[in-house]
Amino acid sequence: MVRCAASLHRRLQTAGLEGFLGKYPFELSGGMQQRVALCRALVAEPSLLLMDEPFGSLDALTRQKMGFELLRLWQEWKSTVLFVTHDIVESIMLADRVVVMSPRPGRIIDVVPVDLPRPRDVLMQDTPAFTALASRIRRRLWEEEPADG
Repeated sequence: MVRCAASLHRRLQTAGLEGFLGKYPFELSGGMQQRVALCRALVAEPSLLLMDEPFGSLDALTRQKMGFELLRLWQEWKSTVLFVTHDIVESIMLADRVVVMSPRPGRIIDVVPVDLPRPRDVLMQDTPAFTALASRIRRRLWEEEPADG
């Protein structure tokens, strides 16, 4: 139990939440609540972290900040993260590879290696390499889009 408490305290400190330990969830911002959830998931130091649209309910700016927070925490903790998102930019910013899936029935239609340097920042989105990756993913998704009718 002591090891778990120490691990939680370390995670909260790393996430910038050490001053909020005694607060209730309603006293925290949406971004802070997301960081708490991420810390809770990482307390057990899993070798694999499954994240299904974890930032979907956040506004665009907070979502982007949380993505960079996840990258920062990942740099320290080095867990493998399987991150599900519908956001092409988010997938490229966070991933080493993007697995593109078709609509129903879901199947893998492409695996896109993301060979962008780390650490990544928001200005990377303006580079030709980033734009090329986004275009490849977008093209694959549009090729698979079912026709109306």
